[in-house]
Amino acid sequence: MGSVVRMTKYLKPYELKLHFSNKYVRSMVVHKPTSTTVVAATTQEKDLRSELPATGDVAAAAKIAGVLAQRLKLKDIPAVTFELKKGERYHGKIKAFVDSLRDNGIQLI
Repeated sequence: MGSVVRMTKYLKPYELKLHFSNKYVRSMVVHKPTSTTVVAATTQEKDLRSELPATGDVAAAAKIAGVLAQRLKLKDIPAVTFELKKGERYHGKIKAFVDSLRDNGIQLI
């Protein structure tokens, strides 16, 4: 059983991490074997802040997902893993983010 878990982790090395506050949306993709951040996008970036009327709502989450998808494509990363945290539900900002990521061509494993 242990080797199956290790093999699965090897096949899915990129993990999507999301953090939502009332004010900002933050996202990053982490390479699990090396524990390094490969790509990140947040509503705190100066060039994105001017484009968004609000930085913490559902529309901001969808916009950040689009930016993250573009950056993932530049790094040739076609798929990432994503798991909901304990107690989180697939709705609101999370749903908007994940749906926008899928619409922009990134697979979620």
